[in-house]
Amino acid sequence: MSELQTTIHDEARQGEQFAPFNQDGNTYGKHFYIESYGCAMNFNDSEIVASILYNQGYGATKDIQLADLILVNTCSIRDKAEQTVRNRLQHFKGFKRHKPGMLVGILGCMAERLKGQLLEEEKLVDIVIGPDAYRSLPALIAEAASGQKGIDVLLSREETYGDISPVRLDENGVTSFVSIMRGCNNMCSFCVVPFTRGRERSRNPNSIVAEATTLVEQGYKEVTLLGQNVDSYYWQSDDGTVTTFADLLIAVSKISPRLRVRFSTSHPKDITDDVLHAIANHENICNYIHLPVQSGNTRILQMMNRNYTREWYESKLNRIQEIIPNCGLSTDLIIGFCSETEEEHQDTISLLHFAHFDHAYMYSYSERPGTLAARRYADDVSEATKQRRLAEIIEVHRHYALQSNQKELGTIQIVLVEGFSKKSNNDLSGRTDTNKFVVFPKGNAQKGDFVKVRIVNITSGTLIGEILEII
Repeated sequence: MSELQTTIHDEARQGEQFAPFNQDGNTYGKHFYIESYGCAMNFNDSEIVASILYNQGYGATKDIQLADLILVNTCSIRDKAEQTVRNRLQHFKGFKRHKPGMLVGILGCMAERLKGQLLEEEKLVDIVIGPDAYRSLPALIAEAASGQKGIDVLLSREETYGDISPVRLDENGVTSFVSIMRGCNNMCSFCVVPFTRGRERSRNPNSIVAEATTLVEQGYKEVTLLGQNVDSYYWQSDDGTVTTFADLLIAVSKISPRLRVRFSTSHPKDITDDVLHAIANHENICNYIHLPVQSGNTRILQMMNRNYTREWYESKLNRIQEIIPNCGLSTDLIIGFCSETEEEHQDTISLLHFAHFDHAYMYSYSERPGTLAARRYADDVSEATKQRRLAEIIEVHRHYALQSNQKELGTIQIVLVEGFSKKSNNDLSGRTDTNKFVVFPKGNAQKGDFVKVRIVNITSGTLIGEILEII
């Protein structure tokens, strides 16, 4: 499981993304419809693709039947995510029969992994384009329109799309993602990302700060800096000046004191004290760290090629709390990895008792073809055992999530209003500095406001509050 996957809460989240007009309000002659699945990087990539298509005379549409081009930005992290995409492609195949000239393209990780199968065996798509090849999309559309199959899945050691201004699609106008790097050098044995997104490369920090500055000028109040492993961000300019991730965090935080700054995702072996001190010393860098552990057993961690031990991870959690008291913490857990014993499963449960994570994203192991684990190890834990162990992990985590939220009762939290509650337009919702989700009656507050909220009730996943003041 890619660690960036967890910045989007659902294991295979899908969203229509919509931005139908250019800046002067004129409609476009052609339209594209796009669906994005999986991690926040995929959603950000879709915004890069939208920018490229806008420059080619395409606007976005929510109505598939109006689309001249249908694009699906895909995720290969789990088999369920791939099956969801296959079902959607079969659905789109029906639309093509009724609209001659309509093209269907697949983007992202699944495109990289299953290019031949999707083009030739199943004939579900006209265009296949990998994560590093989006600049070639106009040429591939032209090829597909002429009856050829358009394909470009070459990986790059340089591409960061740093000069492309993403088109914000169907966002709330309050929070947004900014990609700071692409690819991954960590060869975790369970993960397809190094094979589908290539080697790690960082983006010019000036372009990152410029993009975040533009977002602030457009009224956004929060940015999340994205990378598969943000802590290994590294940029050296022509004059030899080095920018680390801590430096970048501070630079973005200085754009405006009213801009909240988050990041995802950190690798435990790479997060530094400099990053922790940057969070502690800058009020608008949120006190929240997502630190995926994946397992609580050292032997399993070694098989996963995580390059740390259980004890080392615990010491890192202690260091975080030493420098940033009451820092919000979340993690990823893979349950039932190859050869995991019952005793090793209990080690993961004991880690939950130690860590008391505020949030956890928990999945049973899903073997992905082409990964090191698939080549080296047998997926020998039965599905029934995986699901039983997963249920046990979830139960323990919910206990500590509820306990964590109970500590917030009666406290006053500063919340950025992100929009209405999913259940009622009479309530607003947003997140605290430590990334806890809060719902409260709207009063006079509006989307984009910072509000002081007193917490009056809780569930294991939500804080319930009342507004004291708009600030």
